[in-house]
Amino acid sequence: MSLLLCRYEPVRHPYYIEILGIHIHSSQELCYVIYNHPLLVMEDFVDESLLVFIREELDMAYLADKLKVLMDGKSKSDDLLFLILSECDYYTDQEQSRFRQTVAGLRKLHPAQYAKARADDLFHKKQYGKAAQRYERLLEYPRDKVVDDGFLAGIYHNLGASYAQMFQFDRAFKALDKSYNMNKDMGTLKQIYYLTVFEPALPVGERYHALFTRELIEEWERELETARQSALVNEDVVRLRELFKKDPVKRAEGSAKLIQQWKQEYRVMI
Repeated sequence: MSLLLCRYEPVRHPYYIEILGIHIHSSQELCYVIYNHPLLVMEDFVDESLLVFIREELDMAYLADKLKVLMDGKSKSDDLLFLILSECDYYTDQEQSRFRQTVAGLRKLHPAQYAKARADDLFHKKQYGKAAQRYERLLEYPRDKVVDDGFLAGIYHNLGASYAQMFQFDRAFKALDKSYNMNKDMGTLKQIYYLTVFEPALPVGERYHALFTRELIEEWERELETARQSALVNEDVVRLRELFKKDPVKRAEGSAKLIQQWKQEYRVMI
C-alpha cells in the first residue's frame, strides 16, 4: 500500500469519483487520479461538476476559468488534463512529460484497441458491468487487420469473465463458448469447466464434457482447491470470522457494517 502526501485544503464537499468509489479532498489527489488512471480520465472526465469543485472547493478559480475557456473552445480533452497537472504543480516536469507520452501512445492505438484498453481498465478496477457493456460494443466493430478472430476471441473471453464475476453464468458461458470456438484456448476451456463447478446445471453440452478429460479435471481441481485455501485467508473472510468471536451486540453492529460495505462494492461493480 502506498502513502499519498498532500497539502491541506479545507474542502467542505469532497468530489466523488464513482468509477473508483472514492472521494478526493485536494488538488493533489485530483492530480494523482489523473496521472495514475489515464484511461479513466481521457474521455469526459473534466466536466461542469469538476469545474465547480475546482472553483468553489479548491479555491482555484483561475484554473477553472482556464478550463472553461478550453472547453468552450472545443479543445481536446487531453489538453484539459495537461493543464490541471501543470497548474497544480504536484508532478515534476519530467513526470508530466511521461504522462503526455502515455496519453499520446494510447491515442495512436487502433480505435478498437483503444476501446478494449478502456474496457480492460474497467475490468481490472472491478467495474464488471461497465466493462461488459464496452466489450459488447466492441463486438460491433467492423473486421479489419486488427479486428480479426484472435482479437474477437479475446473480447468474448473478457466479456465472459465479466459476466462470471457478476454471477451471470449463462451469459458467461455463451461468451466463453464463442471465444473457445475461435481460438481453442485451453485457458478458456478451463474457465468453462469452472463455470460448471459453480453452476452444475449449466447446459454446456456433451461436446465440452468430452473435452474435460480426467487428467484435466484433476489438474483444474487442484488449482481450484489452492484458490479455496487462499480464499480462507482473504481479509473479508478473516474479518467475518473475528466478528463471530465477539458478543452478540458487537457482532450485529460489525456484520451490518460489513454487509453494507459489500453492498456498496457490488453496486459499484455492476
